[in-house]
This record gives sequence, structure tokens and C-alpha cells, in this order.
Amino acid sequence: MTFEELKPKVTDILHHTNTLRNEKLLQLCHLLRDNIDYYDWVGFYFKNDDKEELLLGPYAGEPTDHTVIPFGKGICGQVAVSNENFVVPDVSAQDNYIACSITVKSEIVVPLFANNENIGQIDIDSNIIDAFTENDERFLEFVNHEVAKMF
Repeated sequence: MTFEELKPKVTDILHHTNTLRNEKLLQLCHLLRDNIDYYDWVGFYFKNDDKEELLLGPYAGEPTDHTVIPFGKGICGQVAVSNENFVVPDVSAQDNYIACSITVKSEIVVPLFANNENIGQIDIDSNIIDAFTENDERFLEFVNHEVAKMF
């Protein structure tokens, strides 16, 4: 399914009024993982109140031990500090990378802003090297823009 075909499905999930926020996010993670071949793990991390750490939110994919990530550590922790997208074509070339699985070859993390504050991020792992393009970045920015409306 193309990104353009997925966009209305994203908004449909996020605008159900009778569904709790975490359930919407979980459905969204499954939608992306199930419909984009190279999205092997899709999840959200959120800032833990005033602490300089991220907490794992809803996700689709293999379980991870990384339920708390300090700011600055790994790709997700770096995005929490930089407030910028981070595309990693080859995770083995990154010094500050937290390995979730030996099968992961590339990663993309896009920050999630609500009320001009970085409140978290969407994190996607792929088992394919150099899987992500600028189109993925733009699509995930759209996804996060829609998600931010719930906060």
C-alpha cells in the first residue's frame, strides 16, 4: 500500500472518538507494520514527564527490552535532544546505537511535537539496509502531525 493510500487510514484510526489514545496508537503501529513491507518494528516512545528519559509506548513487532531510554542514548535518545529526524541507513555504522535485535539493519526516528514541545517520537526498524527515503520522512511527519492532535 502506498503512503497516499495509507494517509486516510491513519486519520480514520486517530479520529475514532470511542477509542482510547493508546489503543489508537497500537492500531496505527499495526497498520504501518502490516502494510509497509520494510517496516519490521513500529513503535512510539514518549517523554517521561520532567525526567530526561523516554518510555516505550504502543508498538507492533518483536518485544523489546528497551522500555526506558535516557536522553542522548541511542537513536531515539539523540532525537529527544536534537528535535530532528534521524535516518540511519546502516545501524552497524552507528557508535551510539542501542541494538534491539540482530536482524535490524536500518532505523528511522521522527520526533512528535505537541504545542511546540517534543513529547516523543515514532521509531521504525527495518531488517533491510538503507530502507528509508525522504518519502518515509514526509509520511511519518504526516503521521506525527495527526497523532499530535490527540494531545
